[in-house]
Amino acid sequence: MSAIRLLVLGAVRLHGRAHGYQVRNDLEFWGAHEWSHAKPGSIYHALKQMAKQGLLVAHAVAPSTAGGPPRTEYEITERGVEEYFALLRAAVSSHVAGQDVLSAGLGFVVDLPRREALGLLRERVRGLEGWHRSVAEYHPPEEGPEQMGHIGEIMGLWVHSAESDAAWTRGLIGRIEGGAYVFAGEEGEPYAGVLADDPAHRDGGGRRAGPAGDRGAP
Repeated sequence: MSAIRLLVLGAVRLHGRAHGYQVRNDLEFWGAHEWSHAKPGSIYHALKQMAKQGLLVAHAVAPSTAGGPPRTEYEITERGVEEYFALLRAAVSSHVAGQDVLSAGLGFVVDLPRREALGLLRERVRGLEGWHRSVAEYHPPEEGPEQMGHIGEIMGLWVHSAESDAAWTRGLIGRIEGGAYVFAGEEGEPYAGVLADDPAHRDGGGRRAGPAGDRGAP
């Protein structure tokens, strides 16, 4: 599963139409360049590749103010929206995806209805619990890691990771159940205060303008 594909599709969808610098600006504001492969080269490569795959459509617009070639803006297609939500749901529910994929999913989890997001996170907890039971069959935590020599430290790391990851996910579930954040279909702006300041993409009331139409999950 690719974090960069999810991040780029999600960022383009937020704008409606966006050029590479806008996508990069939003992702850097989230620190995604630190916890994923969302570096400038990867972002521009992903935009071009997904345009070739029909997930995005490229629009040539006015030349840049620096006198360079026409700037390309990207817009997500219907296929791109389907791919985006498939990646998002997989990222939030998977217990084996890397931290970069989970982080990308959390960045866009509010694009889902609250009830669906909770269901996917509970699925993640079940997966972590099953993984913990499987690992514990080989390494009973109460016996300590030394029983297997230094290799037991690996098993200990897996058990600890499963326990702490499940505890963190349960905490997130509790916060969402308690009404935290704004999800798809709810009153309010899900991304208020968490996007890079971009006056060119704000409406007359000072709020970031989203894509045309309803942004709810399909």
